[in-house]
Amino acid sequence: MAVKKNEKKPLIGFIGQGWIGKAYADNFEERGYEVIRYSLEKPWTKNKDHIKDCDIVFIAVWTPTTPRGFDISVVESVIPLVGDGKIAVLKSTILPGTTAQLQKKFPKKIVLYGPEFLSVASHVHDAAHPFANLVGMSVNDAEHYRAAEQVMKTLPKAAYSDICMSAEAEIFKYSHNTSAYTQIITFNLMYDLAQQFGASWDVVNRAIQHDPLISKRYAHPVDKKGRGAGGGCFIKDIAALSKHYKKLLPHDKTAHKVFEAMEAKNIELLNATSKDLDLLAGVYGPTVVKKSKKGTRVRT
Repeated sequence: MAVKKNEKKPLIGFIGQGWIGKAYADNFEERGYEVIRYSLEKPWTKNKDHIKDCDIVFIAVWTPTTPRGFDISVVESVIPLVGDGKIAVLKSTILPGTTAQLQKKFPKKIVLYGPEFLSVASHVHDAAHPFANLVGMSVNDAEHYRAAEQVMKTLPKAAYSDICMSAEAEIFKYSHNTSAYTQIITFNLMYDLAQQFGASWDVVNRAIQHDPLISKRYAHPVDKKGRGAGGGCFIKDIAALSKHYKKLLPHDKTAHKVFEAMEAKNIELLNATSKDLDLLAGVYGPTVVKKSKKGTRVRT
């Protein structure tokens, strides 16, 4: 939804200028918006006190998972920078229920959730060409709906857009990441099965690429870094979701086992190929890392 020529564009703020926040901020500027950026890195540190003047503030800061659990402390620490009565849009990956929780903690701000779906390799293109725009309301009332509409008008055009409740947007984000994680585990299992038979994965993969019912983005189990679901999102997000699910649905023991099995297999794959071991240790603790013999890596 484009802003009309005779309609004044809102002043846009960004908190966090990592590769996600910067890609979005750059895109807003390219589309003619005035943007104020704040982060702990220069040259944006000087803008801290100007964030309160922004009409809409997008928050894209780190939400780590540690052995102690999911950590939203950085998000909580920056929401007060948003002006009272102004709109805060959380872009960081957060557990279902978090936006509503933060709205109660900061009642003078309008807190919304807008999930992001950027990949490191294509983040600039992804920011400009979203496949979906969701804006989740933490409260189902007229004020939050008007705020969500205002945010939606500023976003790049997408094939699918929806204003929904924040828990729905949060669950959609985790559905996206969990689907990818599950695909990675599945294709790794099929790869090992192929090795058992002396079958060529290239042959199997060519058939997969022509199957319209299979999502094939992660049908390459072995990459330059190793095997398994690594990177800055998958390890921490599924670990956090697993704990969250167990807390909310304590009697669903079968589902708990599903999460535990996927995590255990992924930990095994990452360890076997020395892939992203620092990230693995950061989420589960150093004891989960199994060091291979000196100077060697387990063959894939």
